[in-house]
Amino acid sequence: MKPDSSPTARALLALELVQGSPGITADRLADKLGVSERAARRYVAILREAGIPIESVRGPYGGYRVGRGLRLPPLVFTATEALGLVMAVLDGHHDAGDPTDPVGSALGKLVRALPEPVAAQAEAVRRSTAPAPDRAAARPDPDITSALVQACSDRRRVRLGYRSGAGSEWVAEVDPWAVVVRHGRWYLLCNSHAVDALRAYRVDRVRSLDVFDDTFPPPADLDPVALLEEHLAVGWEYDVEVVIDEALD
Repeated sequence: MKPDSSPTARALLALELVQGSPGITADRLADKLGVSERAARRYVAILREAGIPIESVRGPYGGYRVGRGLRLPPLVFTATEALGLVMAVLDGHHDAGDPTDPVGSALGKLVRALPEPVAAQAEAVRRSTAPAPDRAAARPDPDITSALVQACSDRRRVRLGYRSGAGSEWVAEVDPWAVVVRHGRWYLLCNSHAVDALRAYRVDRVRSLDVFDDTFPPPADLDPVALLEEHLAVGWEYDVEVVIDEALD
C-alpha cells in the first residue's frame, strides 16, 4: 500500500485541503483526493470522530471549513521533503550547521520534531555536512545526498555513476569521506580507488549510487572544508609549451 493510500493518510490530507481552501465542497475535495464524493465525506467523518471540528456550511458558497478550537497536529514530512528543507537551509545560511547560531538552533528544533526515521536522515545530512558560504546553488538529489552522507557516517565504500559538466559519464569506486557545501555546490570528498588519490565530485552530477558492505578508515583529523579548498586550489596539472613570437630587442 502506498503511504498516501491509507484511510488515515487521506483523512490527514483532507484536513490539509480543508485548512488550505476554506469552503471547499465535497466534490472538489473528492477530486483533490482522487476518490469518490462518498469517500471524501467518509474522510471528513473520520476527522470529526477524532475530535477535529470540521464544519459544514450550506448554500451556494458553502462547503467544509475548520472550526475554532482546533489544535493543529504535528507537521508531517516525507524523508525527501525533510532532506530538501535541510539542504535548502544549509545552502542559504552558511552557519546553519552551528547549533549556537539562531538559524542553526531553529533548524535543530525542526529536525528534533520530525519522526525518528526521517529525523535520523535529516540529522545525518546536517551533522556530516561542512558548509561554506555562497549564493549560487546547485540542488543535488536529496535521496542520493542522504545515501552519500550515510555512507560517510558508516564509512562504507560506494560505487557511483557520474556525469561531468561536458557530458562524459563514468563509474568510480570510492571511499566517501565527507559531503561539503562550497559556493552553493555540494561536493563528495573521497578517495578514488582507480587512482588511489583524493577526488572531489559534484553531488548534483552523481547519477546512480551503490553502497557496499566494505568499510574503510577515514583520514585522521579530517577537516573537510579545508581539505576541499586545498584540493580545488591545486587544479589540474598540464605540460604547457609557450611560444612567444616577438623580437628579442
